[in-house]
Amino acid sequence: MPQSLKKGEILRERYQIREQIGQGGTGSIYLAEDIRLQGRLCALKEVEHDQVLPTEILTQSREQFFREASVLARLDHPNLPKVSDYFSEGNHDYLVMDYVPGKDLRERMQDARRNKTFLPENEVLRWAVQIADSLNYLHNQEPPIIHRDIKPSNIKITPSGLVKLVDFGLVKIMAPDEVTITVIHGQGTALYTPLEQYGGDDTHTDPRADIFSFGATLYHLLTNEPPAEVRKRFLTSRSLIPPRQINPSLSPHVEKAILWAMSLHPDNRPPNVIAFRNALIGKQDIPPQPSINQLSFEAPPITIFPAEQIAGYVSAGLFLIGLITTLVR
Repeated sequence: MPQSLKKGEILRERYQIREQIGQGGTGSIYLAEDIRLQGRLCALKEVEHDQVLPTEILTQSREQFFREASVLARLDHPNLPKVSDYFSEGNHDYLVMDYVPGKDLRERMQDARRNKTFLPENEVLRWAVQIADSLNYLHNQEPPIIHRDIKPSNIKITPSGLVKLVDFGLVKIMAPDEVTITVIHGQGTALYTPLEQYGGDDTHTDPRADIFSFGATLYHLLTNEPPAEVRKRFLTSRSLIPPRQINPSLSPHVEKAILWAMSLHPDNRPPNVIAFRNALIGKQDIPPQPSINQLSFEAPPITIFPAEQIAGYVSAGLFLIGLITTLVR
C-alpha cells in the first residue's frame, strides 16, 4: 500500500500538501498550496508505478505519462481545468492542475431529486452549450482528443457559474489516421458509455463516443433517472425510456436531440458536437431516427491482452485516473 503524502509536506520546493481529496487505483489526488504564488490552490494527481513490473514496461509507462501530460498542459479553454505543471519525484509522477471548487452536476441533480423536482431545462441547456464548446475544442485539437468519461460527476459548476469539464482519466489522443497514440485504461462509466467503447480495439472510438456520453448525461440530468446501459439496449431496444415519459415538461426537440445523440450506432448520431448543440437549442434539424429493428450493429472485436501488459497499463495511470474530478472533493 503506497504511503500517503503528509499534510505540510512540500514537493518540488513549491507545492505544500493540505489534504488528500481523492484516491484512485493508481495513486492519490491532493489539495495543495502553491507557495510561490501565495493563495493559489491546486490539485496534485499522483501516479504510483508498480516497481515489480519489468523495467521496459515501467519505462514505457513513465514516458507515456509525460507525453500525455505535455498534451494536456498545452490545452487552454475556459471550460477545462488548466494543467500547469508535471514532474517526477522518486517512483512517483505528478500532474498539477487548477483546483476547481463548487458542486458537480451529480450533486445538483441529487438536490433536485430530493426536492421532488427536475433541474430547469433552460439551466441545463446553458450548461450544455458550455460543455459542447469544451468538447468541440478537444475534438478539434491536432491530434484530436476524446474525453471518454463524460458524466454528471465529471462536470462542475464554479461559484461564478462557469462549467468545468473535469477528469481526463480516460483521455484518448488520436493520430490523424484515427489510430490511438496513447494507451487507455478502463472503458468509462457504464451508464454513459457507448457500445463501441467496450471493444478492446480503440480504433473503433472517435468523437462520436463523447457525443453519446454527453447525450446520456443530459438524459440523466433532465429526468433524474439513469439511462439504460447500452448492453441492455443492444439486447432489448425498448429498454431506453423516452425522456418526456419521465419528465413531461421537456421540450420535444430536446428529447429528440438527446435520443439522436444516444443512438447505438455511431453513424446514426450527430456528426459532431456542434450539430448536437444546435439540435438541443432548436437550431438544427434532427434526421429521422432508425426503426427499432435497425438499432443493432456488429460489436467491435474485443482484444485480450496479456496479464503482464494490462498490469503495466494500469500502473501507468493511463492516463491519470480520476485526473481532474476530485479536484473537487
